[in-house]
Amino acid sequence: MTKFLHDSSLAANSLADDAARQTLALNPLVSLRTEDFVEAANTFAKAAMSQPKVAVEQWWSFARELANVTNGVSSRAPESGDKRFNDPAWKSSPIHQKMLQSYLAWGNAVNEYVGKINLGDQDRARAKLFSQIVVDAFSPTNSLVSNPAALKKVVDSGGQSLVSGFKNYVEDLVKNGGMPSQVDTTPFQLGKNVATTPGAVVFRNEIFELIQYMPMTSEVWQRPLVIVPPQINKYYSLDLSPEKSMVQFLLKQGIQLFCISWRNPTAEHRDWGLDNYVMAVDVAVDTAKAITGSPDVSLMGACSGGITSSAYVGWLATKGEHKVKNLVLPVCMLDPSTADDTALGPLVTPRTVEAARQSSRQRGVLDGDELAKVFAWMRPNDLIWNYWVNNYLLGNAPPAFDILFWNGDTTSLPARLHSDYLDLFSTNPFRNAGALSILGTPIDIQRVKLDTYVVAGVTDHITPWKSVYQTARILGEETTFVLSNAGHLQSLLNPPGNPKSTFVTGAASQSDTDAFLLSAKQQTGSWWLHWNEWLSERSGPKIIAPATLGNVEFSPGAPAPGTYVFNK
Repeated sequence: MTKFLHDSSLAANSLADDAARQTLALNPLVSLRTEDFVEAANTFAKAAMSQPKVAVEQWWSFARELANVTNGVSSRAPESGDKRFNDPAWKSSPIHQKMLQSYLAWGNAVNEYVGKINLGDQDRARAKLFSQIVVDAFSPTNSLVSNPAALKKVVDSGGQSLVSGFKNYVEDLVKNGGMPSQVDTTPFQLGKNVATTPGAVVFRNEIFELIQYMPMTSEVWQRPLVIVPPQINKYYSLDLSPEKSMVQFLLKQGIQLFCISWRNPTAEHRDWGLDNYVMAVDVAVDTAKAITGSPDVSLMGACSGGITSSAYVGWLATKGEHKVKNLVLPVCMLDPSTADDTALGPLVTPRTVEAARQSSRQRGVLDGDELAKVFAWMRPNDLIWNYWVNNYLLGNAPPAFDILFWNGDTTSLPARLHSDYLDLFSTNPFRNAGALSILGTPIDIQRVKLDTYVVAGVTDHITPWKSVYQTARILGEETTFVLSNAGHLQSLLNPPGNPKSTFVTGAASQSDTDAFLLSAKQQTGSWWLHWNEWLSERSGPKIIAPATLGNVEFSPGAPAPGTYVFNK
């Protein structure tokens, strides 16, 4: 039993590490319905019926490879990095080796078939999506009788893994809609061991709370930083645990810090649109200015929060107001015409966009939980089958991991805001001046003249780095662009001390991304340190840190993490 518990712990740690790299951190620009997956299946089926010759040719190719497997002369092996087949039995056991090679041959035949049939780009993308989902689902690792690690676990645990797995399965049927749980939420409590940095709500209205954090240094920089998080996730990804809290890192550098915490909207808030959220940012900026006495602020908007922030500074520029001095945009894609590089980009059509719009209009919101489930099927090996094997076949508890706890704590989008974001696909307003109006004022992002710092992740599949590089280009060739060696969320949560962290940085002066890489400066360590130098140089003079939060007009209320963060 001790070995059983030890193996369970190792599996949970490995799963948690993988999940940290695969966390979706959802971007509300793109959404898919269940019907879109059905349409992908129909596309595949129609192609098979209309082009039988290609199907027959591919079948015979598969049959020949299957004969090689049977005769022991096949060289098929899983791709490097495919952890599904790490168990030694897949190499040492002739039965499991032939099972693996047969599966790989079949998967290859299906993929080659999709590549050869005569389809348009959109239909091919749909067929590829469906076929990959099917191939991944039929992996021998997903079945108890063909998974050697699961069978060994049954023996080593005296059958306890079967009991535990069935219990996990029933619990997920009841509480998680039949999807494998990605995280054990029981160890985490907001304000207790997650989002614990001292601070207080200094402003609250029906859309957001503004949290001011208590300084951690005797002196602070005069110009505060206001953070605008994505609307589809809660803000506290930036304050998970002290050792990887961006909030605490900034406070320890003397930055005066304010962070918006969005309210989780319901159907009654269906009419909150981009106008409302931009005005919310304006109120937050005015509040931070009033409390600190600074004439302006630095503004940071991550992911979709960066879209809101960019619309806001564009609106300010058009009005000739100078409330923001510096702009920081991590993992933010402003040009949706580059969305073909995203996981969902090839599947986005005018019809699917309009269908998504109508769906959220009918319900009043785009439900974050449902969107998360749909996105999971875009990377099923990482976000579904990993947990299927861990929770049900091995009988382990899902990992207790703070990033996954946050990732599962989704919020909804008001129907109007969702519609406004979807409009970006057709209008591309950050490329086309005047295509977007805020409160009736057309904006032109080219009028924005701010010091800007843009961050991307080299393995980000939500906002691919080449798309984010175009964000930097939109904001000017002098923009500082940083490319971290991580994915979407992990490129943002990049505290100093990780020996594997590297990044490249340079001005966005090259029109071509390959040319940028050739000219960029290679650096080791966390980009946070580089950013701190950049931000400190642009944060005004040092002043005595305030002893209290808020001021006479904005008195501190609920302690951080506030109250809206608890809304489900």
